[in-house]
Amino acid sequence: MDNKVSKKRDSKWVKKLKQKIYTWHRIIGIITVIPVIFWCLSGVMHPFMAHFFKPTIANERLEQTTITPTDIPLSIQSVLAKNGLKQIKNFRIVSFVNAHFYQVKTVDNVLHYYNTATAVELANGDAKYAEYLSRYFLDDQKSRVVATEMLTEFDSQYKYVNRYLPVYKVSFDRDDAMQVYVETSSSKLATFNPKSRQFFIWFFDVFHNWSFLDAITNNAIRVWIMIVLLSIIVLSALSGIVIYGLFWKVFKKQVATDSKTKLRFNHRKIGIAVAFVTLTFALSGAYHAFSKLKPNNLSSMVYEPTIDVAKLSLENNKLALDWSAFLNSSLIQLKNDVYYQVVLKGEEKKTKTVYINAKNGTINKNAELEYVHYLAHHFSDKMAGKGACCEMQDPEECKASTDISNAKLLETKTLYDFEKREYGFVNKRLPVVKLAYDTPKKATYYIEPSSSHLAAVITNAERLEGYSFAIFHKFLFMDWAGKGIRDLVTVIAAMGLLTVCILGLLLFLKNRKQ
Repeated sequence: MDNKVSKKRDSKWVKKLKQKIYTWHRIIGIITVIPVIFWCLSGVMHPFMAHFFKPTIANERLEQTTITPTDIPLSIQSVLAKNGLKQIKNFRIVSFVNAHFYQVKTVDNVLHYYNTATAVELANGDAKYAEYLSRYFLDDQKSRVVATEMLTEFDSQYKYVNRYLPVYKVSFDRDDAMQVYVETSSSKLATFNPKSRQFFIWFFDVFHNWSFLDAITNNAIRVWIMIVLLSIIVLSALSGIVIYGLFWKVFKKQVATDSKTKLRFNHRKIGIAVAFVTLTFALSGAYHAFSKLKPNNLSSMVYEPTIDVAKLSLENNKLALDWSAFLNSSLIQLKNDVYYQVVLKGEEKKTKTVYINAKNGTINKNAELEYVHYLAHHFSDKMAGKGACCEMQDPEECKASTDISNAKLLETKTLYDFEKREYGFVNKRLPVVKLAYDTPKKATYYIEPSSSHLAAVITNAERLEGYSFAIFHKFLFMDWAGKGIRDLVTVIAAMGLLTVCILGLLLFLKNRKQ
């Protein structure tokens, strides 16, 4: 008798628990149904656009051609002297409008263009070079330029994923309303956006990244709102799994007859089928959003000391080198010495770099290795000073994560191609030198010696977040099957989640009517 009473009491308690969980599942589900629909639709657009509306451009990079001494009859010293410049940050040689120019970066961070034969400055040279590059990449010499604008910050159309700053945005009067972004200091194509891609970027930014919140609040609040909602989605998925498990015997006996019962049946069936991807999408998305609280200082990580022209004893057009392979030259300052960083043609379309002391003409074979080591320590100190860490992280812990002042160097490697695991195509810059240090957080620095830029710095925290997002949000574990199959699986998973949300919303509306 006591057992029967006990079982009856347990049954009542379990029933109440089920009802509570079911009630909360409906409440937290309806809170996030609209955000999930937006996230799914915008997420599905990403692979869809990549396969069916992927834009193409005629030339993705500027072809490098050799430069002879006759192309630069005046040395950089002569040109600078004629223009009254005693200090600069750097120079290199560019060719366009049937002439060669010294592209000189002055101490005020402005690029000037001086004719290598006459030393005369080209008026509005940087904007003209930006238009030349844009037309070259498009292979379009006829379309009218609508606007040319210099960007010094990322915006709603030119996102951080493009990395390069400052850049010129050149807009053309064409049917596709093409916008081309170029970095004139390196002659590189940053990105290009036809009309279709401009709409996609806007849609994805608004409905996936929730950029509309930036207009009424700041980045931190936007990120925290997303994290809270993603956490609620996780609770909704978990409560759905628990309900399905507790009610398994009841659901097994049910037969779908009316439209409401069919809705509920399909919602549960599809919901349990996509429960795992719901959790992985939400958890990896929240983790990724949390990483966005970290200040973004990478674009400012460049070493550009002021160089006295008086230190350039040797004229750049009279250097002892193989001029038949000469592609370009610029300057670096390593401690107290200034070197010509000379780029020569190499094998298999690769280039090789030679460092020639600007004072005595000696070639330093170890200069690049010494230089990237110096830059890594310079950027480590700079990041510690700027506090480049998550706002929730302890400042001392932040500094320790990237501090390499007393760390042993474990690996040095030059990368000419992107890697899938750590230094992917999203980092943009190549070639780079990889420097892996034995720090508590296993800090690895990627330096682009040609521009003296920090391309990336990756610690265990970034690796973990990167793997989480790549595997559980972008399904990169499916790469073995090819990009097409991987994207198809991602779309199916997102559409399954979208279907569950729509069915749940319809079920909620039906319940409200009754």
